[in-house]
Amino acid sequence: MNGVRRSTTSCAAARTPETDDEKNRAGHVLDGAATEQERSREGAREGSDGSGRGRDPVRGPLRRRALHAAVALCLAASLAHVGLVFLHVAPPNVLSQRFNSQVDAWIYPLFEQNWRLFAPDPDSVNRQISARTAHTAPDGSVQVGDWVDLTAVDASAIKHNAFPSHTSQNMLRRSWTSYVELHGGDDLSRSDRAVMMQQYLRNIAVDRMAERDGKPFENIQLRVVTLPVAPQGSADGDRRTAAKNAETRLLPWWKVASDA
Repeated sequence: MNGVRRSTTSCAAARTPETDDEKNRAGHVLDGAATEQERSREGAREGSDGSGRGRDPVRGPLRRRALHAAVALCLAASLAHVGLVFLHVAPPNVLSQRFNSQVDAWIYPLFEQNWRLFAPDPDSVNRQISARTAHTAPDGSVQVGDWVDLTAVDASAIKHNAFPSHTSQNMLRRSWTSYVELHGGDDLSRSDRAVMMQQYLRNIAVDRMAERDGKPFENIQLRVVTLPVAPQGSADGDRRTAAKNAETRLLPWWKVASDA
């Protein structure tokens, strides 16, 4: 019996180290699993607060592609605009003549330039553009208003103004110049662009007159007085002679459109 007990005790003592090793290995495994779970939780938290980890691997490349496409589109539009403006202001050449319709469609009426590259052509006359309106009363009588000098209104907005607006300086003047270039002296619109410029000039005058007094009107008429610029240093007599050579052009009555 004593021999059996000794052998049993010795076997138990022999198994004890193996049980401790197994416990140690099991502890390491559990620690590794806990560490992995903690890392997963941290990654989920970082992904939820937008710190970078856990981000959708597909959404990031799509955003970069969209950004690159937008930058490329803006750059292409800027280069195309600069190229078309250059063809517009440059002297006549093969490219400007070949793509004349495309250049005009892009330039007019918003990006029109009043100068020519290498060959400036400043205005040599002064123009006084006036407008008057007509309103039909309920009894059928037509009430015609007085002439209003629209050019003088623009000049007063420019005078003593260190930063005058482009509208006051160029809108009315350039619209009239473009109108004359397309219509000549008979006021007949022979192209779609001529019709567009006629409506553009009419709408400018309508807006100016509506802002002035707010009175209703159904028709509007323009009068343009062209006065040659007297040479610098000329005498008063020469200036009076230039004033006598002024040309007055009276445009037909235009009906005010509902969208004017």
